[in-house]
Parts: sequence; C-alpha cells; structure tokens
Amino acid sequence: MRNTGKPVRVLIYIGLVAWALINLFPIYWMFTFSLKDNAEIFGENVAGLPQHWLWSNYATALKSGKMGLYFLNSGIVAVATILITLALALLATFALTRMVWKRQHAVNRFFMLGLTIPIHASIVPVYVTLSRLHLLNTYWALIIPYAAFSLSMAILVCTGFMNKIPREMDESACIDGCGTWGIFFRIIVPLMRPAVATVGIYTFLQCWNELMFANVFISRTALKTLPVGIQALSGQYTTAWGPIGAALVLSTFPTLFIYFFLSKKIQESFIAGAVKG
Repeated sequence: MRNTGKPVRVLIYIGLVAWALINLFPIYWMFTFSLKDNAEIFGENVAGLPQHWLWSNYATALKSGKMGLYFLNSGIVAVATILITLALALLATFALTRMVWKRQHAVNRFFMLGLTIPIHASIVPVYVTLSRLHLLNTYWALIIPYAAFSLSMAILVCTGFMNKIPREMDESACIDGCGTWGIFFRIIVPLMRPAVATVGIYTFLQCWNELMFANVFISRTALKTLPVGIQALSGQYTTAWGPIGAALVLSTFPTLFIYFFLSKKIQESFIAGAVKG
C-alpha cells in the first residue's frame, strides 16, 4: 500500500468503503424491517426508514413470541457445545501433535473425515440413537450432535496453530519439572487463545443458527431454541412480519457482540495457520 500512488490508494479506499456499505446494508434493512407493519413492508417503502417506528414489535417478539425463553435455551446449548468442543479439540490436538504413538496419523485422518459428512445427512441415525438413549427433548439431544460435528473443524484449526508453537518450549518446561498435564495447561493452552477464539465463534455460529436438528429432536416448547422460536412466529393463515424482523435483530446481536471482542484473536489464528516455514 505504501508503494502505490495516492490516486490508487484513494480508489482502493473507495472500493473498500463501498464493499463495507454493501455488506452493512442487510443489517440496516433488517433493522428497519423490524420497525414496520405488514402494509409498509409490502408497500413501496421497502428499504426506506419506517414512517411509524413500531418499537412494539420488539415487545411482541419478547413477550408473545417467548424470545427470552428461546434465547436462554440457545445460550445453554451454545455454551455447553463450545466448552465440550474446545476441551475435546485441545486434548485431541495435543495428543496428535505433541505425542508419538501408533496409528497417530490414521486417527487424525479419521477425525478429518468428519469434514466430509454433511450434518443433516445423518439426521435419521442420530435421531434413532438419541431415541434409544432417551435423550430426545433434552438439551443433550442438541449438544452432543453439535459438538460431534464441530469437532473435526476444531481439531483442524487447533492443529494448524499448535504446530506453530515451538517444541523447545515443551522441552524447557519438562526440564523444569513440568509434567504432561502441566505442559498442556501452563504452556499450550495459554498460547492457543487465538485458535480457541476461532473455534469458539465457529462452533457458536453452527449451533446458534442451526434449525433442522433443533426442529426434529426437540418438541417441547420449554426447550426450543431461537431458530425454531422465530419460525413459530409465522402464522398458519396470516403473519405479522414486524415481530419476526425484531426477533431476527435480537438473535443477531450475540453474534456481532462476540465477533467484535474476538475478531483480533481470529485474525491472529488465521495468520498463524497461513504462515508456515
């Protein structure tokens, strides 16, 4: 960028600003959508500001739509899934990259096979398994499949980052009297924070936005997650789209909030995984 001329830099900045506005437009549209009634949504004022700002749509979504309950359920499932996925991924990656044992590479390839399996292609065998284990209509009916299908990507991300940590640090810690668990918790885990942030956001998005499993494995209203709750706001004969827009805005806030605080860690993880040598 420094070696380019000023006109070129101006054009680049204009292009970046235009690209940012294009990506921000859906958020703007969704916000204005959430403050309109059906007549205005399907009228001529599709993308403009609301003529009447219907903040009551948010109250309707929270009270009549039970968004608070669905938020809580999605939060419980997401947090539990992230913790389980991170714990298993870090332990598995440590064993695959820091230890030498028989069939090590075969096990790694087995984990990577999970990347080739579409999550919803397994809905029937997963349903049968959960039914036999009497786990349907529980939080575990979602937590276990979400964690299982997130594990392969988590191990892939953690492996690329952990391989960049010098093994000399392990040897120095071992000389100082640190055991295997000490090396893992005191050396490896603190240095894996960028990868942890990346896996955390990836896993969060996977389970926060997932609809099919949540719709099939959970039938009790008290345990339904946010995507299913938003879908339930659509009526059989008529639908008030304003409250649905409000629910969509509310469901987007956690994702934006988490990414805002962890974006730097994600960039560090991508850089560490890309620069090898």
